Amino acid sequence: MLFRRRPRPAGLGPDFAKLWTANAVSNIGDGISLAAGPLLIASLTDDPRLVAGGAFVQLLPWLLFSLVSGVFVDRLDRRRLVAVVNVLRAVVIGGLTAAVALDAVGVPVVYVAFFLLGTGETLADNASAALLPSIVPAEGLARANARMFFVHQVGNQLIAPPLGAVLFGIAAALPFGVDAASFVVAAVLVLSLRYRPPAVEAAAQPVRRSVRVEIAEGVRWLWRQRVLRMLALCLCLMNVTLDAGIAILVLYARERLGLDGVGYGVLLASIAVGGMLGSVLARPLMDRFGAAVLLRVGLVIETLTHVGLALARTPWLALVVLVVFGVHGTVWGVVTMTVRQRVIPGPLFGRVTSVFYLFSRSGAALGSLAGGVLAAELGVTAPFWCSAAVMTVVTAVAVPLFTRAELAATTGATDRAAPATTGKA
Repeated sequence: MLFRRRPRPAGLGPDFAKLWTANAVSNIGDGISLAAGPLLIASLTDDPRLVAGGAFVQLLPWLLFSLVSGVFVDRLDRRRLVAVVNVLRAVVIGGLTAAVALDAVGVPVVYVAFFLLGTGETLADNASAALLPSIVPAEGLARANARMFFVHQVGNQLIAPPLGAVLFGIAAALPFGVDAASFVVAAVLVLSLRYRPPAVEAAAQPVRRSVRVEIAEGVRWLWRQRVLRMLALCLCLMNVTLDAGIAILVLYARERLGLDGVGYGVLLASIAVGGMLGSVLARPLMDRFGAAVLLRVGLVIETLTHVGLALARTPWLALVVLVVFGVHGTVWGVVTMTVRQRVIPGPLFGRVTSVFYLFSRSGAALGSLAGGVLAAELGVTAPFWCSAAVMTVVTAVAVPLFTRAELAATTGATDRAAPATTGKA
């Protein structure tokens, strides 16, 4: 048998249930706004550059503030930080709702709102990830992360986009009002967590160090860990190659596969369906094969995904490739997040994780630009061929490092290297 029958694991606890529910509610709200946002901008302008700019202004705060947000995640009570940021995001999206309802909205207003929401996301996402290992025991992290990924796939990727479009059709302000309410509900749930920061984390230090010094501490710590450093680099390059293809997927679907808009939507949904399956399989796969094997196999699957899409001429083949990719993407995400949560010292978690976020979002931005240029100059399959070449090199370099021995050594080294205190306020 592939998976041996194991004793039923203990529950993850009421705090995890509250955090999971908060994430479920906010994921649906975020997905609704992500679907309605482009529709709102498109109703205000016909300029495709301005429509595309809406996505960019939400990504921009990650490039500007990721590292700074990590410092505050490590300095402050993460529970309160998530709650306060969610309330502030509710105020921002509530203001946008009022502007839309009063017909007093323009593209600049939407851009400002999206930028502020993206800025809040840099804090809330980082702090939420840092909270998880504080309320879930180490042996439950893989299962907890799998459930978090599942709710993201179902809520943010499957349920929310069509719901956002339907709500926008009923009333342009409605989807944004629903999102504002979701932030309030999520804030209340997070505030109800019984978790409190440990005394060493909560205690104020006599001298507060500069933000730059604390950022440098997190970057240096990460760069000294060979496995985590390689994971961060892999994440960056995987996002470059992924977003190069996603950016032109609508053109690929139409010109290469002969699909209409509905067919394109099915392709996107297939990734989410694969992701749901991956979230179910992630923990048993980790139990059976271990993180090292899944990391190595995942890189190979990522490479073959680009080859498969470059060669595909029928929608069915592309659909199968994307479902498999969705499974792999979620499993890889659960594995890497679990490894990071087990290895990164709690007092440094926000700063180190912020480097991962910076790498991933920078890779996504670069990939989106590169995909458009490659497709325009060389055709719609060019981004996939180039991505396959890049991932072949990444796989060849990273696979020898992702071994059980290296992962075990990393865990032991970081246990010894964890600082006793940090310079938080």
